Amino acid sequence: MTANADTLRDIVIANRILAHEEVVDAFGHISIRDPDNPEQYLLSRARAPELIEADDIVTFAQTGEGIDIGDRRPYSERMIHGAIYEARPDVNVVIHNHSYEVIPFAVTDVKMRPVTHTCAPIGADIPVWDMREKFGETNHLVVTMEQGRDLAATLGDRSISLMKRHGCVVAGRSVQETVMKAIYLQVNAKLQLQAMQIGTPDYLTDTEIAACTDMQQSPISLDRAWEAWCRRAERAK
Repeated sequence: MTANADTLRDIVIANRILAHEEVVDAFGHISIRDPDNPEQYLLSRARAPELIEADDIVTFAQTGEGIDIGDRRPYSERMIHGAIYEARPDVNVVIHNHSYEVIPFAVTDVKMRPVTHTCAPIGADIPVWDMREKFGETNHLVVTMEQGRDLAATLGDRSISLMKRHGCVVAGRSVQETVMKAIYLQVNAKLQLQAMQIGTPDYLTDTEIAACTDMQQSPISLDRAWEAWCRRAERAK
């Protein structure tokens, strides 16, 4: 492993947080662009997120080859991460998950949009990628760079893309920012569905989304949330 201790700690605790907040279960993963080599990224071996330790972290080339993998088995969908890093120099963290609250918005024509200020960082425009359009009927796993690049193209310059009949990807500049987006994407899915059951949601406007995102992703908000999530995940061990 070439990563420093801080980066390893961040990726381990991020996995624990996502598991404790039930964004991931036995499946799903988070990666960090290698701070020492932007054409590489750090991702655990294939293991349930809540169990991941520093020794599980592997360095991968963007094309998916394990650089220091040894006999550790990699996630089959690591191409998601490499393709997004390849397409987006501004992205340093990628999360892939199968949040069950989010999936209904990936299998219907109902667009997800922020319904409250804390969920604003998910953005005003959340596209849906459909593997069938280019690759036909498959098991829906993104296992080639061609598939990953097609997903990255749908993501474009946004932070989130849903994956039809599968889950979603979340991209960001820092671990804290990206974990916040993933958690509040799931929260927004719950709230939006509840609102739709009562009536027609009154969504945040684009101007409100921008203002609320700035507030939520400011250091005071990110640090406050991260401290709470870390504490909860630590107590859940």
